[in-house]
Amino acid sequence: MDFRLELVIVPVSDVDRAKAFYADQVGFAVDFDNVVSPDLRFVQLTPPGSACSIAVGLGLTDAAPGSVKGLQVVVDDADAARAFLVEHGVDAPPVQDFPWGRFTGFSDPDGNEWAVQELPDRSA
Repeated sequence: MDFRLELVIVPVSDVDRAKAFYADQVGFAVDFDNVVSPDLRFVQLTPPGSACSIAVGLGLTDAAPGSVKGLQVVVDDADAARAFLVEHGVDAPPVQDFPWGRFTGFSDPDGNEWAVQELPDRSA
């Protein structure tokens, strides 16, 4: 039996600001933006090449905005990913090298934290 992680709720204080950040600055695709009722709005965004999406919205979670830490995406080139983020106005620290990969990262406007990892070469 497969257990596929396909959606992670990311708590935010301003849905439109978060949607714009993830779509316009980080490059996530906007899959859905549905207002179900005055108390429920669901915005689903997917990182390029990912099978897992995030959801931001109204009425999705009781978690505090900015409380999600440790989200991680994997890229082919950490330097190129950082350059893309910086070019789009996202504060991303210089790439750091570790035995388990090369990393940069970013935080959304609420402080939810993301790591961006380039996997190490495993061909050796």
